[in-house]
Amino acid sequence: MADSQRAAKPVNFVHQDEIWRAHLKAEKDSAKVWPNKWGFLTEAYKEYKRESVKLKEAIRETHPHHHLATRPPTPPGENINVGPSPPVPQTSQALIGWRSGQSHLQLEKYATVRYGRRSFLKEVDWPLGL
Repeated sequence: MADSQRAAKPVNFVHQDEIWRAHLKAEKDSAKVWPNKWGFLTEAYKEYKRESVKLKEAIRETHPHHHLATRPPTPPGENINVGPSPPVPQTSQALIGWRSGQSHLQLEKYATVRYGRRSFLKEVDWPLGL
């Protein structure tokens, strides 16, 4: 709210133009100096590019694309066994959690979750009613 009530500061367009020209001059000067300082990087990059093209061609010639081959599809009855679902019970939440009530259809196949609410105060034997 204070920002909207505050009067805008006057803008000095000449000063902003001088700053912009200084930035452009610095950029042009650095572009002129760059090949003398860092031009060796362009030759190293070109050499790297040539070597990588040679390696890619050698790999294509020696190794066929085994990783792109598709595997044959698995027959549905071989590894996937889905039993028939029991009928949906007539409850208010008929579709929520109806499979987990039966032991052979539960999501926890190996063990049930045995931890629940724990109290730090009980673990250190502090009195609960402070």
